[in-house]
Amino acid sequence: MVDTMAPLPSFIRCPRMTKRSARPAGRPTAGDEVVLDAPDQRLSPALVAAARGEYDTVAALLTATRAASAWENRDRYVRHLAGFARSRPEWFEAWRSTAPDDPGVLLVGAQLAVDRAWPSPARAELLREVSPFITAAARADDRDPVPWRIALDHARGSQAGHRYVEELWEAAVRRAPHHHGCHVAALRYLAASWHGAHRECLDFADRAAQDAPADSLVQALPARAAFGYLTDGCGPEVPRARLDAAADRALALSARFPAADPWPAGIRNKLLYVLIRLERWEDARAELALIGPYATSFPWDRFSDDPLGHFLRLREHLLAPGPGPLAAGPAAWSPAPPGEHGGHVRAGDH
Repeated sequence: MVDTMAPLPSFIRCPRMTKRSARPAGRPTAGDEVVLDAPDQRLSPALVAAARGEYDTVAALLTATRAASAWENRDRYVRHLAGFARSRPEWFEAWRSTAPDDPGVLLVGAQLAVDRAWPSPARAELLREVSPFITAAARADDRDPVPWRIALDHARGSQAGHRYVEELWEAAVRRAPHHHGCHVAALRYLAASWHGAHRECLDFADRAAQDAPADSLVQALPARAAFGYLTDGCGPEVPRARLDAAADRALALSARFPAADPWPAGIRNKLLYVLIRLERWEDARAELALIGPYATSFPWDRFSDDPLGHFLRLREHLLAPGPGPLAAGPAAWSPAPPGEHGGHVRAGDH
């Protein structure tokens, strides 16, 4: 185990886009210019090529992330590519047939196998059958933490025991002590194993953030734990000061990135939800300006089948003079004040 890491307590979409044009940072964009789950400038050409049935650009992209040890990029690209392969598998099957031992194809294949099994009522049983795909991806490059993130997700879905998960966690942090994806996977396993243990989740997230560099995505982990508390319906109350501190950490991280940038959009969208729930309206409006046109499905798909429409309605409300608490209901984005948990949670979200 890496000494600088916070240990686990011992038991304890294919992109969908609309037209966009460049605008000055901070200026609201029109609704028809907002992008949902936008790829960055490196992933976008790979997806375009894959849509044509070609895989060379994808293979080159993942090879580059591996050569540069760009594990955060690699993890994000693998998720996008596996999501694309679920609906457009031709390019992936051609790639796998041509280069079955390519570390990139093995990694996308492992993610794809988990994704395909996840929605099934027989998830736990089906996931146990895909373990060899994850093992193959891990053996393809011993330095790569992304197979271990997939393994942690797999362990949560297959209801693996705590001792096994601790072994996965130790293997993951040996490879990349501050890998955001592995931390999120560990946090989600902890939350699923101890439903309602939000203070313990915040403890884990806080320790990880304290040990991580200031520009690490792990700085947003406490806000992710706060999001879990604010959208859950059980467990002891978490002091408001802890939620504010989690939001402040994420705000400091967000400020390090350029405005209207797709890379931090996921963190910024989750943070926006937390700020709204805490009724920090000025901070929420400032974060909305940093988000710019880059909406993400998560977290808004927790509250609506139309996450983009949900985001646009939220933005309209925030930009109106003097926003107050948002109405509760099936499509609410601020379902209840802190301490009176609300929201729509899909157990075992993947």
